[in-house]
Amino acid sequence: MIKAVIIDDELHCLDTLSIQLSDYCKDVEVVATCLSAREGMEAIDRFAPELVFLDIEMPGMNGFEMLMQYKQVPFSVIFTTSYNQYAIKAIKFSALDYLLKPVDPKELAEAVEKIRMKQHKPGREQFDMMMGYMQQKVHRFHNIAIPTIEGFELVPAAEIEWCEAEDNYTHLHLKDGRKITACRTLREVEEQLKDYSFFLRVHHSYMVNLNEIARYIRGEGGYLVMNDGVTINVSRSRKESLMQVFDRGRP
Repeated sequence: MIKAVIIDDELHCLDTLSIQLSDYCKDVEVVATCLSAREGMEAIDRFAPELVFLDIEMPGMNGFEMLMQYKQVPFSVIFTTSYNQYAIKAIKFSALDYLLKPVDPKELAEAVEKIRMKQHKPGREQFDMMMGYMQQKVHRFHNIAIPTIEGFELVPAAEIEWCEAEDNYTHLHLKDGRKITACRTLREVEEQLKDYSFFLRVHHSYMVNLNEIARYIRGEGGYLVMNDGVTINVSRSRKESLMQVFDRGRP
C-alpha cells in the first residue's frame, strides 16, 4: 500500500479526492487529510507518507512554500490545482506531477501509477527550478528537468537536437551525441518544451529542434536531415506546420 496525505484548504476537495482514491486507486491508503500546510507538515512528520497530494493555493502558507521548508523532500508529490497557467508551467518546467481540479478519475489513476513505478523521490533542484519560475526568474534557467529511471537530469533545452517516442518513454538526442531516455511520453515532453519556440512536432514519433535541421527533402510528407546526419520522417498532417516555419525563415 502507498501511504498518502491530502492537503487542501477546501473540505469538499479533501472529501472528493479521498473518495476517488478509495474507488479508483485501491493501493493508496489515505492516512490523513489536512486543511492547511502547517497541519499537513504535522501529519507528514507523524505518518511519513510515500505520497502527498498538495493543493497549491492555500492561505497562510501555499503548497510551494510548504515544500521549501524541507531540505530534502522525503515523499512524492502530486500537486492539485484549479487552472493556473503560470503555476502549471512552473510544474511542467520542473518535471513534477499535477492534477487539475475537478480531478478526473482516469488522470488520478494514471498519476498514481506513475508515482508507483518511480524508484526515486523528486530532487530539491526540481523544486528550486519551480520556485524560480514562479518568482519570474525563469530567464535565468536554461535547463529543463528530464525524469529518468535513475532520477532526473538537468539538460539545456537548446542542446536537445531531436526527440523520439518509444511507447511511454522518449529518447532525447543531444548535440554532443548523448541520448537520454525520459520516463515521459513524447506528448508530455512536447508540453514541457512548449515555451521554447524552436521545437516542433513533425511526426507522431518525432519532435525536432528547428535550429538543428540541415536539409528538408520533399516527398509525400518528406523527411528532414538533422545536423547529426539522422533522417527524420515528416508526416503529411504535420508538413504544413513545418512549411510555415520555413516560410517565416526562422523558428
